[in-house]
Amino acid sequence: MRTQRNTTIIIFFMVVLSVGRGTEILYARSGRSKNLYPVLEPIRKKYNLPAIAAVVILNGRTAASGATGLRKVGSDVKVTCDDKFHLGSCTKTITATLIGMLVERGKLRWDITLAEAFPNIMESMHPVYRNVTLQHLLAHRASLPPSKQTWPKGKSFMDMHNLPGPPMQQRLAYAEMILRQEPEAKPGTKYIYSNAGYTIAGIIAEQTMDTPWETLMKEMLFNTLHMKTAGFGAMGSLGKVDQPWQHKFIDGKLHPIEPGRFSDNPPAIGPSSTVHCSIKDWAKFIRTHLNGARGEASLLKLKPETFQVLHTPAFGGNYAPGWEVTERDWGGGRVLTHQGTNGMNFAVVWMAPKRYFAVLVTSNQGKGEVSKACDEAVGTLIKKFLPNKNAGKPAGKAGEIFEQSN
Repeated sequence: MRTQRNTTIIIFFMVVLSVGRGTEILYARSGRSKNLYPVLEPIRKKYNLPAIAAVVILNGRTAASGATGLRKVGSDVKVTCDDKFHLGSCTKTITATLIGMLVERGKLRWDITLAEAFPNIMESMHPVYRNVTLQHLLAHRASLPPSKQTWPKGKSFMDMHNLPGPPMQQRLAYAEMILRQEPEAKPGTKYIYSNAGYTIAGIIAEQTMDTPWETLMKEMLFNTLHMKTAGFGAMGSLGKVDQPWQHKFIDGKLHPIEPGRFSDNPPAIGPSSTVHCSIKDWAKFIRTHLNGARGEASLLKLKPETFQVLHTPAFGGNYAPGWEVTERDWGGGRVLTHQGTNGMNFAVVWMAPKRYFAVLVTSNQGKGEVSKACDEAVGTLIKKFLPNKNAGKPAGKAGEIFEQSN
């Protein structure tokens, strides 16, 4: 009896191994290497980037990944797929997902107003903002200042870094300052891409739960999805090259930026733009959305109705909570995308639910031709992994839409 059982187990594992080898053979025969280095390195060299990394998700699984280049220009330390890259505004997608989870749990409502969410600062709030809802914020329809005017009037990047107290207190002070200002338009009428809007959405979440946004992100998302490399702010340790350094153009020359307190956007606007993680861990989060868009189960256990809200523009236009929604032939129609940069890093994701496909690309350079390089990488990988489909030009002008202020 035991011999028969052992034989069955052995046969089972032989089948699993055979399937695994079969998949690798299939990739080899189709020219789809599971290591993306041969695709990425020529593009990195062409655009003279410090480093570039990418992941391809096919049939809901990570089909290929790769990273090439240096953690720091002038060093000899190479990047790996386990290194942390900054996601910039792609943080917004994660913050929106956190809010969707809180809505499902009955802690928040999509239509909660700023007057309800911030009763203690309602008197100082501009009256027009009082009826602005969480949905307005997530769709960039709240008429808050555009991203190039992220800091409250009369305040600077350093002013926001030097706000007193822990991040949760700093963010509430930020909300109070920004909500005093004159609205850019009548709420609900105009699309204005705003870091302030997503920051305030994150503040609503943490005020409702009486828990810092960073803690909510770790406990509800990163831990659940086993995103062990996920964190906030600049990557790595001061004085070390233990993670990719960020790179910035100064007087026309690319300079590495040492990690430290002032090496990223201030925590005051964290919910809009400060998450970092490895490209592989980011892919875990994107797979959750890919499955959710197809009505399939995911580790976050969100309902299909919640993903529907997260993937659908609420006020016309093409911006859903944390996603730009558009059409591409290579994606079989509707696709979702987002880009992010803090001026020193770059990240982009494209997701095609109908093809059960996504591609993610990151770099530790934020300006110059990095958006063009990542766009070329995306297009090349689409053509390679979705054969006989017209990739076209994936990003278009999206880089202009999603550029961060810094």
